[in-house]
Amino acid sequence: QVACVEVVEAYVERIKEVNPLINAVVKDRFEEALQEARQVDKLLSEGPGDDCLEEKFPLLGVPITVKEAFSLYGMPNTSGLVNRRNVIATSDAIVVSRLKQAGAIPLGVTNCSELCMWYESSNRVYGRTNNPYDLQRIVGGSSGGEGSVLAAACSVVGVGSDIGGSIRMPAFFNGVFGHKPTTGVVPNDGQFPNAHGVRTSYLCTGPMCRYAEDLEPVLRVMAGPGVSKLKLNEKVSLEKIKFHCMDHDGGSIFVSPVDKEILQAQKKVVEHLESDLGVQVQHVAIHKMKYSFQIWSAMMSSKDSEGQEAQRFTDLLGDHGKPVWPLWELMKWLVGMSSHTLPAIALGLTEKLVNLNLSGKAKLVSMGKSLQEEMEALLGPDGVLLYPSHPTIAPKHHSPICMPFNFAYTAIFNVLGLPVTQCPLGLGSEGLPLGIQLVAASYNDHLTLAVARYLEKAFGGWVLPGEV
Repeated sequence: QVACVEVVEAYVERIKEVNPLINAVVKDRFEEALQEARQVDKLLSEGPGDDCLEEKFPLLGVPITVKEAFSLYGMPNTSGLVNRRNVIATSDAIVVSRLKQAGAIPLGVTNCSELCMWYESSNRVYGRTNNPYDLQRIVGGSSGGEGSVLAAACSVVGVGSDIGGSIRMPAFFNGVFGHKPTTGVVPNDGQFPNAHGVRTSYLCTGPMCRYAEDLEPVLRVMAGPGVSKLKLNEKVSLEKIKFHCMDHDGGSIFVSPVDKEILQAQKKVVEHLESDLGVQVQHVAIHKMKYSFQIWSAMMSSKDSEGQEAQRFTDLLGDHGKPVWPLWELMKWLVGMSSHTLPAIALGLTEKLVNLNLSGKAKLVSMGKSLQEEMEALLGPDGVLLYPSHPTIAPKHHSPICMPFNFAYTAIFNVLGLPVTQCPLGLGSEGLPLGIQLVAASYNDHLTLAVARYLEKAFGGWVLPGEV
């Protein structure tokens, strides 16, 4: 109905209008995008029938943005690390290449946290990204630029990655949809830092978008041949899903209690499912979830099946140079001389502590394995778990430093390898997004995607910032 050039121009104008406030797009490729849009219009004017084009280019002319940690040809690929600030991608990451081949048009790259390992997207290369619903609030991390740019209606689809909640936290704080697929389905190649050793089983690349119906077609393109492992062609009967609900992690000492508004939103979801679908939502208390942070930490730093050590964060901070000494960096940071952010330095310090208690670590790894079995058994072929996306709504800037382990609500599902969809549930009393995680057993992504589409209709999904 409209020319592709008009669509891309509209998004370019929108980014120019709001990016000075949110600082989400850190480098644009507007000229190239408009050129690609002209080619799409040319193809449509002289090409074969629509059906043929739709099959070949399912995302033809769709404007997208890409997390800066992924290679996008000609764009920076620093991951917020000062000593990589001159790195320009000379190729595309596999998922980026697949999206481009499907016809998508990248508008630019978006901000992330330093080395993608913190839940506020701020670094010494690009500065800090702000939440479109309240500029004093965080956007989450590490795919925070994507969450912000989508919420502000500057892009249609975002490319994110997630090893501890890096898709789902920004999707939650910014009131959009984000999907962490079942582990090992979508390739992670072409991002920095990439996972090595045991972490290759925990890192996931996935789609973020404003509308639930866009998750599945984008996931199909991202997964490529791997999509055959998922059951996306299976019709889902919502009345036959066995719904489970857990209000909180059981009271971990490391994590904030869940906000009342988040609990109320989850309760409304339960009530709606029961009254509208006639299902019985089973309340569960999974004891081991209380140790989510400790389990994630232990499993992230464990050796893989071949005995290979997990890559050290301090080595990554050095990026092929000398490993960083976190204590020395802390001294430098206190006098404004460090090129690293405080969360990155703190992570370097805690990394050393995790490896001090090896017998405790082994117990936690085995607890993680038994929790995985328990979850797979509970959910089975037709189960979906409702679980908070985060214990608090989008906090103010810098405050995550006071509660650094709140990401445990999302992180636990990375080490369990389960598919999870973050689904927005409207805005709370302060005008900030609410949401919920939908979790299924491995390879049952089709269940969480179907429930997300259903809840979007019931609760309204994404809300344009400033509309309320």
